[in-house]
Amino acid sequence: MKSNTLKTLSFLFLMLFAAPQIFAHALWIDTKATGTKGKPQEISIYFGEFSDNDITKADKWFSDLKDFSLVLISPSKKETKLTSKALDNKYQAFFTPDEDGVYTVVMHHKVKDVYGTMVLDYNSSATVVVGNKTAGNYATANKNQIGLFSENADVAKKDAKITGFALYDGVSAKEAKIKVIAPNGWEKELWTNDKGEFSFTPIWSGNYMVEYAHTEKAAGEHNGKKYDEIWKMATYQITVK
Repeated sequence: MKSNTLKTLSFLFLMLFAAPQIFAHALWIDTKATGTKGKPQEISIYFGEFSDNDITKADKWFSDLKDFSLVLISPSKKETKLTSKALDNKYQAFFTPDEDGVYTVVMHHKVKDVYGTMVLDYNSSATVVVGNKTAGNYATANKNQIGLFSENADVAKKDAKITGFALYDGVSAKEAKIKVIAPNGWEKELWTNDKGEFSFTPIWSGNYMVEYAHTEKAAGEHNGKKYDEIWKMATYQITVK
């Protein structure tokens, strides 16, 4: 009995300190906002704490996080599953554009292990403009349940307002809390309006991370373990010139 009690207390202690660290971390896609037909486009997938520039080594990702799905949607809506490989501190994939328009790269992974009573569901997307934006430049190209999008991410500039959209279940996420993280780690919380729009004006150049998290209260069973809620996170990186 004493041994079982100690094991239970040890597990609770581990979850108390491990869970916040897991939730502070996120998966995100890093790729150039523009591409060229016939030229390979590199896609990088990172896991870590963006605000602290704390990148987790690829061989240290927890549970089955490395088994994420990565899908490319072309301007003409053609979907292609991309294969990635592990490098030192990221996973890397490539695609070669053959159309003009906006390509959408979508990552998704629901973690195999239940943490406490919570399922972790990671989502990320990126957009790549090739030639022009006459096709494919819309938020719902990303079919993930939760997502972010900015139609002018390719021309983001310092001191110029950036507008984006948050979506949930394919529709605008109204009055949703959004977090924007600047290249130096500075953070700001925003709220979307009744159209799911948010905006901010960057005052530094570099990579900004936009995050949208939603916790769904739903009981069920995942891989043989019971859960009470599903924590869903969407990320979208914007490079400001």
